[in-house]
Amino acid sequence: MSRVIEKPARAARDPLPAARRGRRAARLASGQWAAWAFLAPIVVYLTVFYAYPLFRNVELSLRNYTVRSFVQGDAPFTGLTNYAKVVGDPAFGPTLWHTAVFTVVSLAFQFAIGLALAVFFARHFRLSATLRALFLVPWLLPLIVSASTWSWMLNSDSGVVNAVLRTVGLGPVNWLTSPDWSLWSVTIANIWIGVPFNLVVLYSGLQAINPTVYEAAALDGANGRQRFWRVTFPLLRPVSAVTLLLGLVYTLKVFDIIWIMTKGGPSGSSTTFATWSYRLGFGNLVPSFGPGAAVGNLLIVMALVFGLVYIRAQRKQDLT
Repeated sequence: MSRVIEKPARAARDPLPAARRGRRAARLASGQWAAWAFLAPIVVYLTVFYAYPLFRNVELSLRNYTVRSFVQGDAPFTGLTNYAKVVGDPAFGPTLWHTAVFTVVSLAFQFAIGLALAVFFARHFRLSATLRALFLVPWLLPLIVSASTWSWMLNSDSGVVNAVLRTVGLGPVNWLTSPDWSLWSVTIANIWIGVPFNLVVLYSGLQAINPTVYEAAALDGANGRQRFWRVTFPLLRPVSAVTLLLGLVYTLKVFDIIWIMTKGGPSGSSTTFATWSYRLGFGNLVPSFGPGAAVGNLLIVMALVFGLVYIRAQRKQDLT
């Protein structure tokens, strides 16, 4: 009889937990909708400004677009013909070499100078903050201003650099009009622009290192050079990897500096994949949209490959 009486009593208590479960489910549902509402703007942004342009660029490289078909959208499908045309072009080899030299030399000097300045400013001497702020000026200036300034400085006739060379008894150099110097000229300008970024990121990494590590190294008898190579440099490795990866992606797509200073010339001596892609797509009277898009996609693949290498190396480092 007691069991029969307990069932209605238990049933009478059931509505409260059921109501609580309903409110909890409603809160979870509202939380999920709120999360999707916060994610919606970034999803729309990535779709409109990244996913669709990437899809469009791939579609351009797989079809034979002309000006008419670009407007009407009836270009025939050609598969990998545009890629074969680009790779078989006589300009492909020199352009690949120019891109590699421009990227590697820029990254090496930007990182080395940025690291040296970061270590220098980490001593917190008087006017350290002011000087750091001044070093940020090249990074904050618009690229068109920086490139125009370097074009004026490296001008063969009225440039400041050649004027200084004349004062020390050296002859003028055709920095922007000589095939032997044009690539180095744009590389020097790009190094100057990229040093502040490396300085800021590496300086932040240095601030995250515990000072007690240096004290322990000093007690063990390590001098300044040994502390740098055995303490600072290894502990900066994660920050250095991110800095180099971001610098690589940025340097691969540098267009403004080269185009303003040399337009990829003379005779293609400073042409990189970025300027070659633009010249193919928009720099001729008869644009080659397909090959230009193919060159741009090759740049994307290069950046993606290095990004995957970085992710794999980072995973190995985390496992060890």
